[in-house]
Amino acid sequence: MNTKNANIVILLIIVLAFVAGAVLYPQLPAKVASHWGADGQVNGYMGKFWGTFLVPIIMIGLFLLYVVVPRIDPLKNNIKSFIGYYNAFWIAMFAFLLYIFALTLAWNIGWQFNFTVAIIPAMAVLWFLIGAFLEKLKRNWFIGIRTPWTLSNDIVWEKTHKLGGKLFKIAGVIAVLGLFVKGPASFLFIIVPVIAFAITTFIYSYLIYKKLK
Repeated sequence: MNTKNANIVILLIIVLAFVAGAVLYPQLPAKVASHWGADGQVNGYMGKFWGTFLVPIIMIGLFLLYVVVPRIDPLKNNIKSFIGYYNAFWIAMFAFLLYIFALTLAWNIGWQFNFTVAIIPAMAVLWFLIGAFLEKLKRNWFIGIRTPWTLSNDIVWEKTHKLGGKLFKIAGVIAVLGLFVKGPASFLFIIVPVIAFAITTFIYSYLIYKKLK
């Protein structure tokens, strides 16, 4: 997707989030549920205004980051080489935030559901898309698996991101399995593989760099 169309889609998502918050604001409680534990139940609250509009405000900050990064990166020409994937990934990120925001609003107007179970499919898709995105990245200073060794060598960058892409796709598949596990353990299927694979790619990047040297 080209940058102009991506900007339009992302801005529409941000506007939709603000409109949804404003429309439902009168129906929301004075203390808005804003954090859920691994068991899918509320364990944190915020004041009504911030509980309603924090996510849309964060979206504005992320939009600015999305716009600025390709302009200020010293390796911005490399970003241009995958700009279509860059735009598509950010759209996916904003769609994910909108989904989480929608779940939060739904809960606070009276819908009852297990929050962890509700986010597992979205997290699974997000991990898989991150994997697909990593495989397309060229070396840059802001996006991707940034270790001292990937940032200093194109070959290390490429090999590490190919592995990272495959591992994050696997993490997406593993996350789906959390739907078939009852209780807080289901959340482990989202987090543990990602942490393990992040550590793996970190170590792998060093080993590849050392081998090349």
